[in-house]
Parts: sequence; C-alpha cells; structure tokens
Amino acid sequence: MNPNNYCIIMAGGIGARFWPMSKTSRPKQFIDILGTGKTLIQQTFERFLKVCPRENIYIVTNELYKSQVLQQLDGIGENQVLCEPLRRNTAPAIAYAAYKINMVNPDANLVVAPSDHIILKEDIFTDVILSALNAASKNDWLLTLGIMPSRPDTGYGYIQFSESRPFEDDERIKKVKTFTEKPNLELAKTFLESGDFLWNSGIFIWSLNSILDAFEKYLPDVSVIFKEGFGKYGTKQEPDFINNLAYPVCKNISIDYGVMEKADNVYVLASDFGWSDLGTWGSLFDTRPKDEFNNAIMGNNVMTFNSMNCIVNMPKDKLVILQGLDDYIVVEDDGILLVCRKPDEQNIREIVNSVKIEKGDKFV
Repeated sequence: MNPNNYCIIMAGGIGARFWPMSKTSRPKQFIDILGTGKTLIQQTFERFLKVCPRENIYIVTNELYKSQVLQQLDGIGENQVLCEPLRRNTAPAIAYAAYKINMVNPDANLVVAPSDHIILKEDIFTDVILSALNAASKNDWLLTLGIMPSRPDTGYGYIQFSESRPFEDDERIKKVKTFTEKPNLELAKTFLESGDFLWNSGIFIWSLNSILDAFEKYLPDVSVIFKEGFGKYGTKQEPDFINNLAYPVCKNISIDYGVMEKADNVYVLASDFGWSDLGTWGSLFDTRPKDEFNNAIMGNNVMTFNSMNCIVNMPKDKLVILQGLDDYIVVEDDGILLVCRKPDEQNIREIVNSVKIEKGDKFV
C-alpha cells in the first residue's frame, strides 16, 4: 500500500433532507440508514482502508460530532479528527486538512470524499480510486470522479468532458470542459442525449502540491489563513488557531465554485461503480429493494393496501397500516412522523426550518 496515499473524509453536514431520521445532534452519516449494521461513515472509512493506511485517513467534521467519530471509527486517532467550529463549506475544510497533511507528508496524494455516499461495486471503486491517485501523482491535475448517467436526473450537478485522452494508463480520464449545477429536466435530457456529460460525484483526487497551488492561485485569502497554521498543526495550539483565528475570518465557499470551476487543469475519470450521493429519501428509494407494488419498506410490521411507489421507514416493531398512498415518503423516528409526497421532498428543508421556529430545536 502506497504510504503517500491519504484520504480526507468530509463528515460535517447535517443532512436536513433526511429529517426526521437525520437531526443536528445525529446526522445521517452516523446512522445505519441502509440497515447493514454499519453507519454510512463506518462504511466509507472501511472502503478507504483498501486505498491508504489507517493513520492516513483524516475526518473533517463539526466539533459537535467529534465524539461520534471517535466512537464509530475503530483505531482512529484524535489527531486525525479535524473539528470545525463553524460551517464554512468544503473549500475551507479541504484547505484545513491539506495544510495539516503538508506538515506530515509534503509528497502526499489525496482523495477527498463525502462520508455519506453509497458505493455498491466496492472493488471497481477501489480500482478507480487507485488509478486516479496514480494519475494525480504523475501530473499536475485536479481530478474528479464522474458517474455515467443512467437517467436525466435534476438532482445532480453535471460535468461535460472533451474526447481527448491525456493519460495513456487510463483512457477513462478526460479533460473537463464545463461544470453545470443542477439543471432543469429538459436540459438534463439534452445532457444525457449528447453523450459527453457525467454526473458530478463530489469525489476529488489530486496531489497535495497541486491542490495547494490551486488554493494559492484561486483562493489566496483561504490559503493565507491556513498557511499561518504551520507549526501549530498537530500541537496543543491547533484548536485555538482554528477556533479563534482561522475559521472566524474564513469565507464560506465550496471547492467546486472556488477552485474546480476556475482552474484549467481539471480532469474527470468517467466511472460506474454503483454510486448514489444519498442526498434525499428519493435517492434512498432508488437503492432499496422493492415489493411487488414498488414500495421500499423498512420496518417489520408495515402493511400496505392499495399503496405503491412509496418509501417507508418505521421503527422495527411498530405496526403501521398504509392505505391508498402513491409516491409518498412515510418516516417515523424518535417520536416524529413525516408524511410527504416524494415529488415534494425538496421542501423538507423548509419544513425543518418551520419546525425549528414553531416547535423548537429539540425536534430538529
């Protein structure tokens, strides 16, 4: 195993669209949503043990979740858990981890991945990551993984690529032409028909030198902030620097907008490894087994009558009767029941905000 391979797992999100199962105190990455006996972050962590040594895996999370990370990930050290005092999006989180790793190994190659994705084809995924790390170690490239689209989905960002094949070791790597945020349905259909668009997975691979150079060029204010941590990372001074000096003055910006959409050395590796970003109940519905009426049911005592196309997630032994529902989300967790049409699930964030205002923080 290459000792220069490192992984940064992003685990600071709340996952509001998975409410009521996902709450501020226990976001979805710390829940066994799939019923496998392992939480999403545990599955992600174990996935990357095939790519890099355990001590080379760093978790970036909110300080609220440090104890959950340490409890759930076997053998992780406190120095590998990077705690953000404020949510500042992905660019500052990646910069924090990259500059800290630079203190340990300036020759590192990095893969950055969310903690809550589904990967069904683990062996193919490992092969893709190792190939991408190999390419990144030999070239000044900012690589991202693109997923072969199977439908005109409006919930994903898209990457357009050119047909040039710049890396002879892996013809799946192509030059990126454009990034497009979540399109409307007609545009998504056009993308699918064109054949030169991929879904944006949000998984990135690059050498440490390449991403640090990119921060200096495209986000110099972020770069300057985290450079000031040299000599403090890995010491008792690190929390004070991060909490009181770095994050309070750091801008809120994504790595996509801050770097990837501006850089001219961006490449994509086209892949298909059974991926889902598991961003919504609808995306979970797509991955779950269905009954004869196309219902995805989790719970031992759920009975349906004239109901179809629903996703149902109930406490294990609670008796639930559904009659006459078509295309609904029905979820109960910790005394909270949500019944929502699947096509309207983008409104769940607004629902959570309303609940917080009218009923208080304890429900969200």
